[in-house]
Amino acid sequence: MPEFNNRIKQILLLSIIILLVFLVINELYIFLPGLLGALTLYILSRSNYFQLVYHRKWKKGWAAGLFILYYLLLIGLPVFLAIMLISPKIDAFLANPTSMINNAKESIVTIQQELGFKFFSDEALASSLSKLTAFIPSILNSTANLITNLAIMLFVLYYMLYNGREIERMLNRIIPLKQENINMLASETKKLVRANALGIPLISLIQGLTATLGYFIFGVREWALWGFLTGVFAFFPVVGTMIVWVPLVVYTYAIGQNWQATALLLYSVIVTGNIDYIARITLLKRMGNVHPVVTILGVLVGLGLFGFIGLIFGPLLISYIVLLFNIYMNEFIEAPQPDSHIRTPDEIKENIREGK
Repeated sequence: MPEFNNRIKQILLLSIIILLVFLVINELYIFLPGLLGALTLYILSRSNYFQLVYHRKWKKGWAAGLFILYYLLLIGLPVFLAIMLISPKIDAFLANPTSMINNAKESIVTIQQELGFKFFSDEALASSLSKLTAFIPSILNSTANLITNLAIMLFVLYYMLYNGREIERMLNRIIPLKQENINMLASETKKLVRANALGIPLISLIQGLTATLGYFIFGVREWALWGFLTGVFAFFPVVGTMIVWVPLVVYTYAIGQNWQATALLLYSVIVTGNIDYIARITLLKRMGNVHPVVTILGVLVGLGLFGFIGLIFGPLLISYIVLLFNIYMNEFIEAPQPDSHIRTPDEIKENIREGK
């Protein structure tokens, strides 16, 4: 009877804990990308941080502060660049939206006349531009949300690094898995995080820089902005960059710059398109290969759940589902091997003599 009462107490206590965790997560959902980002950066940084603290005898606070400064520069620079490239366009749109919409209509009409067929009907064009007008303010809200999450990410990362050993010991105690599966979970998590948080953004950066070079060489106006957008859409494997360079090629043909358009088309197909494949068979093979299907599904899921920062965490989420399924199979489904006892040295020698 006492054992039954203890089990009831255990279930009630766990239920209360789960309920409180659910309430906290529900209220902090908007900041979830920042918390996930802190966890990701911790996994990427822990070995180097522990090297500084436990081998080179740095103070924990100084070592954690050094990593915060490093990530502030590493992440803050692209964010600042994005704001510098995009904010003038948004400001110009907000200052005179009617003029910008009319210019966009004229450009699309010119392209359709030059090509001899319509991409959009007049109704569809008007509807698309009105949706774009409504979408611009949401970009500003997303920018503010992104900056807030970045600040939370660095704040939480500092204390995760500072208390890293204690956190890992606690997790090792409370995770309800065999030790071998806990070790596999830790090892695979490191590999998945490296592949998704380093490999995929690095490939997108390479494609963005490659495309930017092509836009600059062949005289595309606003080449830096279009190169940045190409890098963003490069998160979608294979077809992502086409979302940007195909309309640019069509527009360049439409305004009569035929040889520039042809050269840009060849460059985009041969160079920008294939750099993705080359990077994947070199970089991602070293960091941990991520299948393009996982990347595409992950990006779609991540954008819906976390917004822009979901470009990184979406693929990680899909990969983690596969990992947890493998751990579940190993923990509960797969039967143990018949000969599971540890052989002594004498037994090993005897088996070698017998050819086993």
